[in-house]
Amino acid sequence: MDGNILDPDGARERLAAWKGRIEQLAADTQTMSSRLQEVRVTATDPGGLVEVTIDSTGALVDLTLSGRMESTKPDVVSRTIMETLAAAKNQLADRSQEIIADTVGTESPAARAIAESVGNHLRSEPARDAAATPESDAEEGFEDRSFLERG
Repeated sequence: MDGNILDPDGARERLAAWKGRIEQLAADTQTMSSRLQEVRVTATDPGGLVEVTIDSTGALVDLTLSGRMESTKPDVVSRTIMETLAAAKNQLADRSQEIIADTVGTESPAARAIAESVGNHLRSEPARDAAATPESDAEEGFEDRSFLERG
């Protein structure tokens, strides 16, 4: 009829449409969840010293150090690991937000809240300023800067 809520046929149609949207949202949310759980990200520092792999939660699942590690100061190795891990988490946040947009969209407040929460959970703060790190005497054959400090 005229969309009157008291119209039984119209009410059934609106209810059926609402049920269809809810069922589609549930299916999209399940797809999103499955795809998010499968994500793994591998990142390598530009100098090829470190490769890290993280799972969908941002947890480190693999770490590979190249032979260059032997000629690099330990503090540089550890800093490079942490910087590469942070870069991997940022990539994971980007990929997760793409999956959210592809599956449930970005139109609803709930989808935007999920994407924001994922980003806040995974993204790291910018790397610590190199000027705040005390300089040590350079040892022959040791690389004394992390990949982010190098041009």
